[in-house]
Amino acid sequence: MNKVRPKKKFGQHFLTDLSVAERLAAIVVKEPIDQILEVGPGTGVLTQFLLKNHPKTLKVVEIDAESVAFLHEHFKILGDHIIEADFLRLNLDDIFEGPFILAGNYPYNISTQIVFKILEYRNQIPFMTGMFQLEVAKRIVSKKDTKDYGILSVLTQAFFDVNLEFTVEPGAFNPPPKVQSAVISCRLKSNNTLGCNEVLFFQVVKTGFGQRRKMLSNPLGRFNVSKELLLQNRFAKLRAENLTVEDFVELTNFIEQNRN
Repeated sequence: MNKVRPKKKFGQHFLTDLSVAERLAAIVVKEPIDQILEVGPGTGVLTQFLLKNHPKTLKVVEIDAESVAFLHEHFKILGDHIIEADFLRLNLDDIFEGPFILAGNYPYNISTQIVFKILEYRNQIPFMTGMFQLEVAKRIVSKKDTKDYGILSVLTQAFFDVNLEFTVEPGAFNPPPKVQSAVISCRLKSNNTLGCNEVLFFQVVKTGFGQRRKMLSNPLGRFNVSKELLLQNRFAKLRAENLTVEDFVELTNFIEQNRN
């Protein structure tokens, strides 16, 4: 088997630029964690560079049977470390004992869902790096008072220090996507305890940005806090995009203390 056909249903844009793959792998090499899980290896362009430093501790997960067959043929060293599965359905507790790094040229059609899965398993994934559509990358790393700042920004930055590493042109892929791409990294904060009800925090953030053009006193009414009390809060007349992660934590505590 010499070629694998990129499949639209899997959101596949195979990375073909070796220099980009090498730069992405170099980000992983700097980290002290030895166990690596690569998502969506495709034909192994990134895999070959990850193997140089992690020949025994790299595992890959791939949903496409044709790509899996290619990897078994061309990367025999991986053996049973090639997992044919849907990453989003995997129980990541079963992949490694102890922490691991997540890396990959992530399929654009599930990239946001991948981030939410990382948040769910953040105690097992202290570091993540990978390729995203530039628009999604900006949403992850943006700060308050910007148009790209939103749910993904707040929830990711609540637990991780995030960084946009470099951008990538469409010509680095087959087929070339119609958008630019970017590699980002997310490192788990040493103190990643929020200091509030985590479930409620997620609800408050999502509710606030659900009506992002309105003052927060409007959408937050659903949490059964009296309008009078809500309007006394210092964030009531601001929009969600004006609040930092710390502000959302404070707001969450206020809502929990004052809801009926």
